[in-house]
Amino acid sequence: MAMERLDSETDSTPAAVPHWYDGDDDIPTIVDGEGVTVYDSEGTAYLDFQSQLYCVNAGHSNQQIIDAIADQLARIPYVSSGKHNDTRNELRERLLEVAPESMAQTLFSISGSEANETAVMLARAYADSSKVLTRWHSYHGATYGMASLTGDTDTRAYIEPHATTTGNAKFLPPIPEAFDAETPEELAEKAANHLEFVIRNEGPDTIAALLTEVVAGSSGAYTAPPGYFERVRELCDEYDILLIADEVITGFGRTGEWFGAQSEGIQPDLMTFAKGLTSSYVPLAGVMMNDDLAEYVAAEGFDVGQTFAGHPVGCAAALAAMDVYENGLLENTREVAPRLESRLTDLEERFDVVSSVHGRGLHWGVAFADPEDGEPFVDPRVSDEEDNPVETVLSTAGENGALFGMGRPNTQLIVSPPLCVTEDEIDQAVDALEDAIERTF
Repeated sequence: MAMERLDSETDSTPAAVPHWYDGDDDIPTIVDGEGVTVYDSEGTAYLDFQSQLYCVNAGHSNQQIIDAIADQLARIPYVSSGKHNDTRNELRERLLEVAPESMAQTLFSISGSEANETAVMLARAYADSSKVLTRWHSYHGATYGMASLTGDTDTRAYIEPHATTTGNAKFLPPIPEAFDAETPEELAEKAANHLEFVIRNEGPDTIAALLTEVVAGSSGAYTAPPGYFERVRELCDEYDILLIADEVITGFGRTGEWFGAQSEGIQPDLMTFAKGLTSSYVPLAGVMMNDDLAEYVAAEGFDVGQTFAGHPVGCAAALAAMDVYENGLLENTREVAPRLESRLTDLEERFDVVSSVHGRGLHWGVAFADPEDGEPFVDPRVSDEEDNPVETVLSTAGENGALFGMGRPNTQLIVSPPLCVTEDEIDQAVDALEDAIERTF
């Protein structure tokens, strides 16, 4: 059962409308947190194995980040995004030190959605083409522009009827469900061949960029088979298409490296980041770009802006968070990740309803399916049924004291703890999940 924290006060104040709201207000009110644990208004403790939204990479209440925020607030709390600032400039240099070698310049933003919007804006202007390729089964944000580029059906179905944007085309992700392949190598080849077909069919000259998650985020933590991204890079070079890596979730240690692109050994032309940059203590995001894009921006300028882009308080938080990652958390991720993988793989071996487990580092997906036919118990993309056992697993795990994320679509759960997690905490959380699966099925 969930742990209890003493001396808490129950908050009976009516709640604001939460995001991803479905009318059900039976959700916890989180009021406190430390490390991997958060507490609700009733004093109940939960192991936060979704890092709230796959973003509190340094854990909750890290004093080093908090102190950096306070110091910046005391010195100067805000500087226009149209002016230079010493903290902002220092963060730019620090990012270039740890980014893939192809990156040469940084343009700050506020959120992951806006960073992806900015990257697409730059790519279209530079290439003088409008079309952007993205994968089905992807998530890049919920603004009007990013909803059309996102492959997640729930997001697109809600937004696109009122504001479909032009210049987008989709291709299939390199996952077993999409291709008939017997080996990872065959899957990589078939998925890359399919991508080339889409490029040629759409017309290479009409395509500005290909935007992709390196490891799928909320869409399931799927990794690409070996050799896939190498071929993607080759296709982008052959057809003169910019490769944009969406590192909003995979950036800043989540996969065990600074960025997921480094885990795959690829050099993107543009790279977006957010979430883990500040451990989400303060909103901050941005786009990194290669030399050619940097020279283009220097020559042509960038005549748009966002008031809070590169906020100095966010930049101070980011510098402190990067110190925390560098001084132990990146190493901890690599040390404890095998434990998480092993425990989750055990679930796949024990329960026939767990159809697959996949991920990298401290970001994993656990998919469920009916063992009789291999299909999801309830697939929201094709069914209006409300009795989804995966949702029951999620809520039961919460009752057991562990919070996990619901994947897109909700046929899977996402397991993504803060990078400061210990092996004991991994065991406690997976035990809670294991019990929830057993009780549900």
